Amino acid sequence: MSATTAEAILRRLEWTVIRRLDGMLQGDYRTLFRGAGLDFADLREYQLHDDVRHIDWNVTARLQTPHVREFTEDRELNAWFLLDLSGSVDFGSGERTKRVVSAEFAAVLARLLTRHGNRVGAIFFGSDVDAVLPARHSRMHVLHMLQRMQSYQAPRSESPTQLRRLLEAARGMIPRRSMVFVLSDFMSEPGWEAGLARLAQRHEVLAIRLYDAAEMELPDLGLVTIQDAETGEQMFVDTHDPRFRERFMQAAQHNEEQLHEALLHAGVDTLELATDDDLVDAVLRFADMRRQRSRLSSGGGLPVHLLRTGAASSAREQS
Repeated sequence: MSATTAEAILRRLEWTVIRRLDGMLQGDYRTLFRGAGLDFADLREYQLHDDVRHIDWNVTARLQTPHVREFTEDRELNAWFLLDLSGSVDFGSGERTKRVVSAEFAAVLARLLTRHGNRVGAIFFGSDVDAVLPARHSRMHVLHMLQRMQSYQAPRSESPTQLRRLLEAARGMIPRRSMVFVLSDFMSEPGWEAGLARLAQRHEVLAIRLYDAAEMELPDLGLVTIQDAETGEQMFVDTHDPRFRERFMQAAQHNEEQLHEALLHAGVDTLELATDDDLVDAVLRFADMRRQRSRLSSGGGLPVHLLRTGAASSAREQS
């Protein structure tokens, strides 16, 4: 992708998505993107729904009344995008691939952040960590990230993606507490959930799971050749055979169950993003998830998993 094309895409997103979001989100920006807030400001009595992690036990013991620490909000936020650009994200049964959806969603969030002076960085992953964009806060920086995502060519590999390499590398590359977006289809060798959980111990992590409806249920196309996007391995199959399609769907459902269990085990919030999703709707679901997280944080609540939307989502729910 040329710089001119990347500029045209970002301008389109600014006019068709971000302008609409400005009217819909209104005052929600501080709820969506909050700084680390690590500077101690004051003490006050504990109130219902306060975060129990902020209780000052020494003061509570002296005064015999629960007290919590208050912190000055750090308005500057660092956000990092961990971008899975392995071969499987180039799949899309419609007009858009998972990579296109990932790039547009990342560009929208990055632009929302940088317009308020926050810094965004990115780590690019194919078969391994291939490039790192340091955290900066300019529109040109977002444009550079978008261009790199679209032009990146994942190398062929004889083994499946090992997403744990990206997550382990990110722990050492992100120096301060940040908001971390992991954009991936999570088609990977098992074991990545432990790395995701360790990353979430220090950072605020959101998993953006990319998917396409055709990955859940094969259409009846007759005799076709299918190819593994990462290894290049090909197989000749008869999609007209209902027994084959049934086995495929059962295997896909089994993989779905394992993936959801792994994400729950990692303890991170998850947003599912289909190749047919509307970006405005996706960001509004993200906003709703952030509001849910804000309400649950006082009790150290469970991870938030949002409902899917779009045609692909409906097809998955029916299956």
